[in-house]
Amino acid sequence: MANNNLLAGVYAGLTNTYSYLASQYPNGLTLENLTEARTNSSNLGVLNQTFASYLQNNFSAIDDDGDGTITAEEMNNLSNRISTQGLTRAELTQLYASGASGISESTMSKILEHFDEMDTNHDGRITSAEISAYDINCARMEVEDEFNNRRATDMSVFYGDSSSSSADTYSLLSYKYKSNKD
Repeated sequence: MANNNLLAGVYAGLTNTYSYLASQYPNGLTLENLTEARTNSSNLGVLNQTFASYLQNNFSAIDDDGDGTITAEEMNNLSNRISTQGLTRAELTQLYASGASGISESTMSKILEHFDEMDTNHDGRITSAEISAYDINCARMEVEDEFNNRRATDMSVFYGDSSSSSADTYSLLSYKYKSNKD
């Protein structure tokens, strides 16, 4: 999950989808326009249905002033909100289920699986910073575990390797038990 801004694909997808739709409807993007665009067969190869679905399902939350039209300013507000406040589990699940979140399937699965652990401020949303912090913490713990495991197994140099069946296994204490017959 090493990426400075894991939700960048989400921002880009929503912004690009909005830009495309706004160019199709110069009088403003309404819920009706959005529904029409999603069912219009000429948009099939061009319109990202995942992000269009997200805009459609969250239309009233995005339409800050409630005038029935999503403006560029309201899309900017959405992007800023996602950037600073993050996404909820439901929003991530919706994007994941549609398959075009801009985040790899394995990364998205890991994010959803560990959502509560990543949500360090317990606000029900995770940001790129929380995801990155979790990733860094996991990497640190992995290195510590590896070090602690290595430190424990390095004792075999002192005491010998009991798992070895070879008679020529050597340890630092071997000289003490060496017979004079050698």
